Amino acid sequence: MKICRFDADRLGIVEGDVVRDVTPVLEALPPLRWPAPFGDHFIAHLDMLAPKLREAARSAPARPLASLTLLSPVANPARVIAAPLNYPLHVAESHNPAINHGVHMPTHEGFATPIDKYGLFLKSQTGVIGAGEKVRLHWDGRRNDHEVELAIVIGKGGKTIAREDALNHVAGYCIGLDMTVRGTEDRSFRKAADTYSVLGPWLVTADEIPDPGVLDFGIEVNGEKRQRSNTSQLICDCRDLIVRASRVYALHPGDVIMTGTPDGVGEVTSGDVMHAWIDKIGAMDVAIA
Repeated sequence: MKICRFDADRLGIVEGDVVRDVTPVLEALPPLRWPAPFGDHFIAHLDMLAPKLREAARSAPARPLASLTLLSPVANPARVIAAPLNYPLHVAESHNPAINHGVHMPTHEGFATPIDKYGLFLKSQTGVIGAGEKVRLHWDGRRNDHEVELAIVIGKGGKTIAREDALNHVAGYCIGLDMTVRGTEDRSFRKAADTYSVLGPWLVTADEIPDPGVLDFGIEVNGEKRQRSNTSQLICDCRDLIVRASRVYALHPGDVIMTGTPDGVGEVTSGDVMHAWIDKIGAMDVAIA
């Protein structure tokens, strides 16, 4: 299934160029009491809701996809966990001083991978937006870049997850844009501004992508080709990232893992439109305010 959240927090199933409005299914969610559990309430109960969603979509009213404002398919991510320098050619291009500023050097001698040296990092949950919302640039006068990547949405929580079980903890996948401003500050600061984590255009459930390690993806800006790669080029693959994250954090439903970006990162400015796509997921146009 392709599950979207749109307009005023409506829930939809995407079928081609229409969306079936299945919002009434949300009434089946168990009530919440304070203190609310960590994570996204809908994602936590997706397995239970899935058959109800499929049934409701058969007769639900259809609305043109193009008429809707798509929000992040994960309304309340527990965390946004991101992987730096996770494609070889991006490691190479990060030797450019305009990217590393003499501080975030991509060298990792003595370590098996850049992530072994730098670890993963966190982005703010409040920075998450959807495809139909605009990225609003911060830090006037500084270079802001696009970084397109596969985003993993955790469905079943866990701690110290085994590699062979890692994908069983995935609810689904979506396109991620890890927007970033270049500079000397820590990654978690430069990449955590409001609107700097775009998720969309919808959540594709894990059953539709049995192998996330073979997906072509890319991005254009104003029609200009910028990034192209395949997830087979990941240094630390999806399973490995789930394992690494769960060693440090007990994962919760709705946690998002941004898997890293390939080479071709580039600057965006006000008025630009980014067209990002991933095989088996779809495509989204995201505007820069």
